Amino acid sequence: MTERIDTWLAQCPDPATDPLPGMREAGLLDPAPDYATIARTKAALVERTGLLGIGSVWGGRQLVFRHFLSFGTDAQRAEWAGRALSVAISEPKVGAHPKLLTTRAEATPTGLLITGQKAWVSNGPSADAIIVFAITAEEQGRKRYSAFIVPRDTPGLTIQDMPGFHALRPSRHCLLTLDGCLVPASAMLGHPGSAYDQMALPFRDIEDAVGTFGTLGALRHAIGSFAGTAPQPAEPLGAIVALTAVFAAGAESVVEALDDGRFRTGDATLVGLRLLAIDIVSRLRTLGVPATAEIIADLDATLSIAAGPRLARQARLGEAALHPRTRPT
Repeated sequence: MTERIDTWLAQCPDPATDPLPGMREAGLLDPAPDYATIARTKAALVERTGLLGIGSVWGGRQLVFRHFLSFGTDAQRAEWAGRALSVAISEPKVGAHPKLLTTRAEATPTGLLITGQKAWVSNGPSADAIIVFAITAEEQGRKRYSAFIVPRDTPGLTIQDMPGFHALRPSRHCLLTLDGCLVPASAMLGHPGSAYDQMALPFRDIEDAVGTFGTLGALRHAIGSFAGTAPQPAEPLGAIVALTAVFAAGAESVVEALDDGRFRTGDATLVGLRLLAIDIVSRLRTLGVPATAEIIADLDATLSIAAGPRLARQARLGEAALHPRTRPT
């Protein structure tokens, strides 16, 4: 992997602005064989560049293909392998809550007509196609969602850049407007009406599990920044190195569980890894080395994303400890 990253960097003029030039030539855009490979490569890219967003740009397209196209047909996988795909679930002002989403796909004699808006589509501006979640049925007041591959040149599809998130540069986000986008029935991924439960909900855990390796790469980059600086107290820095090794071991266990089917939603290890990362970042900040200031700021920002849902998971772990289920005798 080091050789591929070297090859990419030799051909990429400005990774902080546009990391894609040279990636295909270096073999980095080939579909990864498993989540562990995606995770480790993501860590290596972030460690090398010091840019958490590099991991989001590269890792995002790998994750979308591996997870969502696993529900696709052989023809769909062959068509989109190695190409840039993004996923659009969230909508303006309501986020990704399934009760509040309104984008719809209506069946017509020639295909499905998709109408609605999607917001904060990660890597959407550079995507060749976007996987759009849309309502295709309602049963007893419950919305049923299907997912559709919508090529970027589909008539009626408009892509607008949204404000960037500095900590994830050069990752970009977009607002997606679907004004009567007609797609064939063959654009649907998986079974009708099953996309939210089968694809969207598990993807949150997959993103979190693989995302720990972006954090790991950033922590390793920060540790590497101490080389050549003014002498530092060895003991506090040693503690950071040791805790980062523990973080790496935990992250490896999570992604390995993901690959072999042992991972479970609400895994306490993921919650613990986030808390450990916050502690390590605090220790890095205490050392006050200017060379680490930017990566610390980026880590602070990324660790604060979706803080509410993560605190809710933490609370559920506490509730389970306070009120364990009665085991049958």
